[in-house]
Amino acid sequence: MRIRFSTARDLPVVDEDLAVQHGSVADMLVHPDTGKVEGFFVRIPGFFRSEQLFLSSSDIMHWGLRVVIRGPEALGPVEDRVRLQSLLEDGRVLLGQPILTDTGRALGRCADLQFDTVHFMVEWLWPRKLWRWGDPIPLSQVIEVRKDAILVRDPSVPVPEKEDVKPPLIERLPEAA
Repeated sequence: MRIRFSTARDLPVVDEDLAVQHGSVADMLVHPDTGKVEGFFVRIPGFFRSEQLFLSSSDIMHWGLRVVIRGPEALGPVEDRVRLQSLLEDGRVLLGQPILTDTGRALGRCADLQFDTVHFMVEWLWPRKLWRWGDPIPLSQVIEVRKDAILVRDPSVPVPEKEDVKPPLIERLPEAA
């Protein structure tokens, strides 16, 4: 299933037996080089303050109207995930970043992402400029994700196509005299 993150925000996170609701989806962590959704931050409500724990994408069993996880041990502080520390310190994010073309034209800010809930890969970026949504940009058009902007190929500039010169399937025989 493909879903936009704006509709996934605030989905309840429940146990495998659907008995206990642990919290709700608050934010997501995306690897800027590969587009893989590494996991989600889950807001745990509290009496005086709420807490955010991290949920890895590999611990999600089913995604529907609720996010079904293996159990409460799947949620934990993001500081405990050693593999993600370099990604968190890097500071390159997708949501909220300005989107620029390689020719320098501003397309807006990345206001939403569409991702696949089976493989947890980002597929589309949805830019927004002031109050208007822009045309969605496939992740294959992203050239580079920097700390200050997302650089994409300009969709209005045509890409020159290469002519495919195919060798003949059967070699020509010399003509008989």
